[in-house]
Amino acid sequence: MKFLIIRFSSIGDIVLTTPVVRCLKQQVAGAEVHYLTKKGFGQLLDQNPYIDKLHYLGEDFTEMIDALRREKFDVVIDLHRNIRTLRVRRALGVPGHAFRKLNLEKWLVTSFKWNRLPDLHIVDRYLDTVAPFGVRNDGQGLDYFMPPNTRSAKMILPAVFHQGYVALVAGAAHATKRIPVEKMKEICRAVEFPVVLLGGREDGQRAAEVEGIAPSRIFNACGITTLHESAELVRNARLVVSSDTGLMHIAAAMKRPLVVLWGNTIPGFGMYPYYGTFSVPFRNLEVQGLRCRPCSKIGYEACPRKHFRCMADQSAEAVASFVRAYWSAHP
Repeated sequence: MKFLIIRFSSIGDIVLTTPVVRCLKQQVAGAEVHYLTKKGFGQLLDQNPYIDKLHYLGEDFTEMIDALRREKFDVVIDLHRNIRTLRVRRALGVPGHAFRKLNLEKWLVTSFKWNRLPDLHIVDRYLDTVAPFGVRNDGQGLDYFMPPNTRSAKMILPAVFHQGYVALVAGAAHATKRIPVEKMKEICRAVEFPVVLLGGREDGQRAAEVEGIAPSRIFNACGITTLHESAELVRNARLVVSSDTGLMHIAAAMKRPLVVLWGNTIPGFGMYPYYGTFSVPFRNLEVQGLRCRPCSKIGYEACPRKHFRCMADQSAEAVASFVRAYWSAHP
């Protein structure tokens, strides 16, 4: 059978679809797996050995559909489920399976704090879409494949970091998911070990402020590494401290221990670190007793209540305690 999987964005969401790709390819005899995404996210998938062909969302919808029709797909697996993916499914006119986005349930919990969300990770909801083909969760967690010419961590980092470091993710797509500068400083002061700050070019200035408190043991990698190089730094970290963002899911794919600081979102949305059946230590940290959480399923450019207590009240010592315990147990 010839499958087309659709997921347009973003980094974390695409990484979370990789168990579907792998399980389809490995469990359905003769399966040919194609994937449709935005061109900017192709680098997340172009090294994936379970994908036979990548297709990209184009500006010319008619031209894109004509190209997809020529592939003669048997089934479309829609893991994005929006207006554009519905248009693709209808235009191709082949059987389709789409995952449940639970938008109503998320709206109820963000608007009224009525939690009707199932206790089910989004990976399992993604996998439900291919269950009719006899596909089952293989328990192997997430995949992330890097090009063979990716610079190694030792090539990127000064020698002082070669004996071990904590990776601290400074960036996120939305401000209400990011760990604030002052909180990152608190964490770096509480954690006695070397720290590597990860993020994009847009995070460079914030990270530079953090690096300034102890430049001998804090390295600002924001904006000087590619996404794959950031993933390589994650892979080589003793453990990772992150908010709810794409590098958190890449860390889970690398089977790295995680401390996750949750801001405006909650683990109950089903997108917490996913390791399959692997036993990897991780800890979700949430500020309890805030009636405003969760305020959004995605995020804002500023806290709607102006106080941002969901991050400001996070305990740096709780992060450091987890780091110390893991580091001493895994010297």
